[in-house]
Amino acid sequence: MTVKRALDRHSLPFLAGWAVRRSARLLTAGRRRLPDFVIIGGQRCGTTSLYNYLVQHPDVSPAFMKETHFFDTHYHRGINWYRAFFPLEGQTVPASVGEGERRPLTGESSPYYLFYPHAPGRLARTIPQARLIALLRNPVERAYSHYHHEVKMGIESLSFEDALAREERELPAEAEKVLKDETYRSFFYQNYTYLSRGIYVDQLEQWASLFGSEQLLVLKSEDFYSDPAATLKQVCEFLDLPPWQLSTYKQYNLAHYTSMEAPVRERLATYFEGHNQRLYSFLGCDLGWA
Repeated sequence: MTVKRALDRHSLPFLAGWAVRRSARLLTAGRRRLPDFVIIGGQRCGTTSLYNYLVQHPDVSPAFMKETHFFDTHYHRGINWYRAFFPLEGQTVPASVGEGERRPLTGESSPYYLFYPHAPGRLARTIPQARLIALLRNPVERAYSHYHHEVKMGIESLSFEDALAREERELPAEAEKVLKDETYRSFFYQNYTYLSRGIYVDQLEQWASLFGSEQLLVLKSEDFYSDPAATLKQVCEFLDLPPWQLSTYKQYNLAHYTSMEAPVRERLATYFEGHNQRLYSFLGCDLGWA
């Protein structure tokens, strides 16, 4: 989170208190756990809602901050910096089923992980046993939502069509820099990749090459939006958590913006058609993004 974004969201007393608590956690970082699960993305696909639902489970302890971005933009800070976000070793909670206590699961959610090419290898080396959750939204809708998010944050000033044209024109050179140099931080690659982030199959193939199929759960965002209780049940089963449901399912990061123009939507649907077919073959199911 940039200083400007932090100041926009929180008061100075809150940020000062946050910094003090964060410093205290760093002192005990060596005695803290690594996460059991990671929601790896994608961006604008419902990851914030899913994470907030999941950490309300009595057998889950939240991270100090939902998005650590350790395996993409903060990897240089080292493993103790990352550990400081998670609970102490030995922490237990009352068992939600039966008697006694249970070691709670913990995890984080950083939606840039799915797309950032160095994240899979870094995560596999650090927490090879982690269970990974990916949420995938119709890439046409995801691209438009991503664009409006950047506009809202003051990052994007071009029209949607001009922004897409810029991505197609400038991304190849920028992506090459990212791939060649793990220390290179690309503002363009992280923020202006409206089309590329929706080519999910290329991203998932990289993750699947490093993690077993039993460690990776791929969910359809549209199913999550229409029936969050069913998706949460599926996630609990994947994580071997006792069944858990909420009384209400608040939608987080819900955005409102004008509808996409029909010709633009048609062009994007054509652009993603082949990539989606490859994704369906990889997953062994049709997600129905006609």
